[in-house]
Amino acid sequence: MSRDLTWGGVGRGLFVLAALWWAWTGYAWLTNMLEPEEGLVRAGMFAGMAAMLVAALAVPGAFGAEAVLFGVAYVLVRLVNLALYEIAGKRDRDFRRAVVRFAPTAAFGPLLILAAGFAEGSTRLVLWLIAILAMYSGPLIDRGQGWRISPAHFAERYGLVVIIALGESIFAMGIAAAGVEITPGVIAAAVLGLAVIAALWWAYFDVIAVLAQQQLARTNGVIRARLARDGYSYLHLPMIAGIVLFALGLKITTHDVHGTLATVPAVALCGGLSLYYLTHVVLRIRLVALIRRTTDERPGWVGPGRLIAAIGSLAVIPVALVAPALVALGLLVVVSWALIVWDVLHYREDRVQVRQARP
Repeated sequence: MSRDLTWGGVGRGLFVLAALWWAWTGYAWLTNMLEPEEGLVRAGMFAGMAAMLVAALAVPGAFGAEAVLFGVAYVLVRLVNLALYEIAGKRDRDFRRAVVRFAPTAAFGPLLILAAGFAEGSTRLVLWLIAILAMYSGPLIDRGQGWRISPAHFAERYGLVVIIALGESIFAMGIAAAGVEITPGVIAAAVLGLAVIAALWWAYFDVIAVLAQQQLARTNGVIRARLARDGYSYLHLPMIAGIVLFALGLKITTHDVHGTLATVPAVALCGGLSLYYLTHVVLRIRLVALIRRTTDERPGWVGPGRLIAAIGSLAVIPVALVAPALVALGLLVVVSWALIVWDVLHYREDRVQVRQARP
């Protein structure tokens, strides 16, 4: 995306992110069903890793010269995933039936991405769109029947991905700073960027991650599988996308702290944070709805903090278009940490109760 700072470049980058995310989440579910240290499973995991490595190498050219290579590698990643699902299905008939229902869309989508490598222009984009829709619609067919979830392991996997994404945001600053003189402005951008990243970490891991894992542990069967699907496989994607977009804007900001941002990086910088916080709102609504359906508890409704932070982040976009990028980044620090202060002060007792009940 940083090589093509246009709406089309950002859109293509998000398509690739969606594909890679769905491949990874397939293995996250798989390792809840199989022990990855077993001989045949271990070999399959290594094969999947090799195919994913090739796909990763081809990512910069996934819509260009390396489109076919990316498609071939991606198909192999998914085929290995399905083969390992079949091994798990031999031990669990209900899960095997779930895999049979899930397999057509899981295979059809990657094949369309491979076919897109041979297409050009708008046809390629349409094939990618259909592929993403096909893959993401698969889990809706069985509505969670037959899937098994280990709450602690499952939540930990997704939490680690959030940490990795936040870490990559710091890495993006380092790449941007490597090509410029280290001035007080660059140092200020690095510190302010780290402050926002720290706030994003706090906003997720302080309570949201703990509460989500608790709800996974308190449910079972189909309800647990649906929560894992909706709260993690689906809703963590826009959260990660928000971090990626913020990292894109942060990279451009660090490279030229005194210049104003163009429209695309300004929207990425501020809109990425907004998307991150809005995803938290939807996730909390989903958790509250589940609690009310499955227990006698009547928790309060979702507070306004994250919604206000999302709106506040979007409100910084006009400033980013006319003021130095460093000013816009400073305003985002204010928005992000205002949310943390609100959470700490307003939900003091609730935070303590949630964290003391950590599974």
